Amino acid sequence: MRIVLGVGGGIAAYKAASLLRLFTEAGHDVTVIPTDASTRFVGVATWEALSGHPVSNSVFDDVHTVNHVRLGHEAELIVVAPATADLLARAATGQANDLLTNTLLMAGGPVLMAPAMHTEMWRHQATQANVETLRSRGITVLEPASGRLTGADSGPGRLPEPAAIFAAAMALAETSGIPDAPEHAAVSTPAGPTLSGSASSRTGPSHPGPLAGVRVTISAGGTREPLDPVRFLGNRSSGKQGVALAAAARDAGAKVRLLAAHMDVPAPEGVDVVRVETALELRQAALRASAESDVIIMAAAVADFRPAETSGTKIKKRDDTADPVITLVRNPDILKELVEVRDTASRNQLVVGFAAETGDADGGVLEYAQAKLRRKGCDLLVVNQVGRDEVFGQDTNSVVILARSGSEPQEASGSKSDVAAAVIDRVSAELSRVQPPA
Repeated sequence: MRIVLGVGGGIAAYKAASLLRLFTEAGHDVTVIPTDASTRFVGVATWEALSGHPVSNSVFDDVHTVNHVRLGHEAELIVVAPATADLLARAATGQANDLLTNTLLMAGGPVLMAPAMHTEMWRHQATQANVETLRSRGITVLEPASGRLTGADSGPGRLPEPAAIFAAAMALAETSGIPDAPEHAAVSTPAGPTLSGSASSRTGPSHPGPLAGVRVTISAGGTREPLDPVRFLGNRSSGKQGVALAAAARDAGAKVRLLAAHMDVPAPEGVDVVRVETALELRQAALRASAESDVIIMAAAVADFRPAETSGTKIKKRDDTADPVITLVRNPDILKELVEVRDTASRNQLVVGFAAETGDADGGVLEYAQAKLRRKGCDLLVVNQVGRDEVFGQDTNSVVILARSGSEPQEASGSKSDVAAAVIDRVSAELSRVQPPA
């Protein structure tokens, strides 16, 4: 397939090099058209070396080949990543002041744009109007990912991961009927083994992704088990990883329901939120959601125990009474129950668990995690080692993804958004393996 890769002038331009590599390794012929501003971030030599083609951003280079007309005519697919606020505006208003915008005006095939900019720029009415204009003309504009931005803040505006853009591009090509668009496009991500970026066969949104139309339920945060009206048993979970998973699944095109226990961060935009507090409330919500979910990801930190009795009034500390004794009872194993319900009902459903583990004298983290995977019976288990200053409340994470199928463990690390992208990519791959498109 002949692809034009347009690169806008944002800091995220460096990620486009990985996207280019994914296209070329899948056998596609790619011509890169960077904007002049983007070459301040990534030089022309990089694009020429990775694409194997000469690179220009001027309509006055190689005038005899009429590039400003030819490239748009010949391209079977145009992908723009990153698409900055400026580039979206110029495309929406039909400007043709460089080679890339000329090519977009000449495009005869599908066009996909992956925005990247600061949160306020993305949410600005002008940008949203430009996006709506482009979408109304049939151009696929992905939703940006949420995560750490160039400065110290975080929010929506982050460029989706290259693997997610690649998968969305392949899905768009396939739905557009491009003859040599592969049904299953293999991509290799830094997080682990070869993954599939094929599109779901379900009916998806106007900006398709690898999970277009897939119904995903994700739990996040820490449950709280009340002792009395003011005290509870809880844990250190901030909900950051679960929220990042919800945002990544949303950006991949899924319809996301977030079962939110206590979280230190807000839920992402564009997902349905169900608030829960205790493990029993989470169990009820998860079982209810299970009946209409294609994927369930249990990332919440669920209390293993709860008080056998809850006082209706505040437990008083009195000098003339003995210290209170709190009796705990075991909470239900929600993950295991979800698997059992799935198997009993013969549902074609993917169940993913999370395991926060610590090693001890009797075994290491992965040993305990493998045993937990066998005990729970879920399809994937995402494992991280935890401690007072590890994982909980932090902005970074390092995990190992174990599979019931016995495939090689997959490692992923970086920001929690990066880890979430790797997990959602793996979920997409598992769905493609067990539910091939019709």
